[in-house]
Amino acid sequence: MIGRALKGAWGGLRQALMEGGGDWTNLSGGGGVSTTGATSKSGKVVSASSALSLSAAWACVQSNSQLIGSLPLAVYQRDKDGKKVKVQDSFAEMLTISPNAGQTGMEYWESQTMQNMLAGNGYSEKLFVGPRLVGLRPLFNVTPLRRTDGAFNYRINDRGKNYILPPEKVFHTRSFGPGDGLGLSPIKYGVQSFGSALAADEVAGKTFANGLMASGILKSEESLTPEQREQLQAMLNTYVSSERAGKIMTLESGLSYQQLQINPEDAQLLDTRRFGVEDVCRWFGVPPIVVGHAAQGQTMWGSGVEAIMLAWLTLGINPQLRRFETRVLKDLIPREKRGTWFVEWNREAMLQMDSKSKGEFLSKMTTNGIMSRDESRDKLNLPKRGGAADDLTAQTALAPIQNL
Repeated sequence: MIGRALKGAWGGLRQALMEGGGDWTNLSGGGGVSTTGATSKSGKVVSASSALSLSAAWACVQSNSQLIGSLPLAVYQRDKDGKKVKVQDSFAEMLTISPNAGQTGMEYWESQTMQNMLAGNGYSEKLFVGPRLVGLRPLFNVTPLRRTDGAFNYRINDRGKNYILPPEKVFHTRSFGPGDGLGLSPIKYGVQSFGSALAADEVAGKTFANGLMASGILKSEESLTPEQREQLQAMLNTYVSSERAGKIMTLESGLSYQQLQINPEDAQLLDTRRFGVEDVCRWFGVPPIVVGHAAQGQTMWGSGVEAIMLAWLTLGINPQLRRFETRVLKDLIPREKRGTWFVEWNREAMLQMDSKSKGEFLSKMTTNGIMSRDESRDKLNLPKRGGAADDLTAQTALAPIQNL
């Protein structure tokens, strides 16, 4: 009796999971991050939460997420001349200003970037009024279930309840992946690196909590009585704290002072933690200089750092922006608008210059007829003048002689 009941219940659950067409299988791995984490060979349990306790991991995720979230985003339409014109309607407002009741546009794209960086995949429920898309609500505790047609159903665990959403109801963004429809998680594949960094942080903390970290010692060839030890400790306490720095200590009865230097084991721990920062940055594709970590012999400023920043924007930020843009085009743009509508993040906002460089850049753009003076004023957040200021101009020193 019980066996038949369980079999019937399983059949009903299977039918519910298959709703939307196609067979399904639970994906092993799925590119996501287990809520319980995985144990590294160092003995540390690595999960998204524990990885974020590392300052380097936190800074990597924060830097990427905040930068992408803060870049200007707009919906454009191609006119008959091929020019792009900004679209101003409810769909554009939903993507850029208010994706849902609880988030702004920046907060939403920040959270999507964070999910992609940690779990390799980000999920949002599409909210509709009739056939019209009106919002995107972030989803958590999602398990993608592959169907035979290549698409996914999505099982969501929300406050202890499970339910299934078909692919047309879920906006699924991916990070770097092998082409099976899912992104790969740095946390999952970098268990050993993150575990080593967590173990090194723990060892350092215990060293400072329990270890002897004295700056020097007092030596004497004679044994001290308990009373003399108490008197000596009381004398030493008068030299403790930064307010008493620089005071001269008087030693007597054969006492001598010897300064201590950091031992090789402690020095090796510092090297291990320094390497841990660089290793974590490598998994997230962020140059260490972005999180405030300069390699040995490198400064925090200079043309070399500028080149590193440009490489990060080109190889790290831009690919994620392209993934978002193409995914919006594929899954969110109304079907009747595909081919004419598209979304685009303004990459120029990433390339900030000093006032001298910006002045030279705008001067070259306007004097060579590439940009009007009103367009250059817009780059400086100045009001447009209109009229001739919106015309393209160019120097005529090298014009054809028949035009002089």
